[in-house]
Amino acid sequence: MVGREENGIWITLKESIHAAPAEVASCVASAAGLCRWLSVLAEYPPETGATLELSWDREWNRFTDVKVLAYECDRLNDGYARVKWEWFPSPLDETPVPVEITVTPLADRGGESGGARVIVRHGPFPDDADTMLTVADSAESWRWYLCNLRSVLEAKHDMRAVRPL
Repeated sequence: MVGREENGIWITLKESIHAAPAEVASCVASAAGLCRWLSVLAEYPPETGATLELSWDREWNRFTDVKVLAYECDRLNDGYARVKWEWFPSPLDETPVPVEITVTPLADRGGESGGARVIVRHGPFPDDADTMLTVADSAESWRWYLCNLRSVLEAKHDMRAVRPL
């Protein structure tokens, strides 16, 4: 989950989601998809260098604007997607730490879709004691969002209804 690599500290989270791989991929590659599990509203131009705008409320009073660093979704219908954004790991941080989300289909099982594997990588963070609290908080937040994505796609239940943003 949290590990030390050559260039710093990284968060790596993995989740298998038993839903159609194309549907899983669309949840990281489109504004409508992101609104199903991450933000309340989104404007997501599908191109590298664009600005992804996420709103945490319906009035756009609390929002996050981040730069799209990579957008590789040309095989979306096959269940493959890779996006990478600037991300601010805490409200007080002025320095972004990239987050990358990759979706790949799982092997088919008996003619039915095995679902998709989602991997979230966030880093590198500086390797110092002061940063560890930020890393822990960020890992907890991304784990919750990844679980919500799984809940939305597998159980048709958005956990944000119970724990609003």
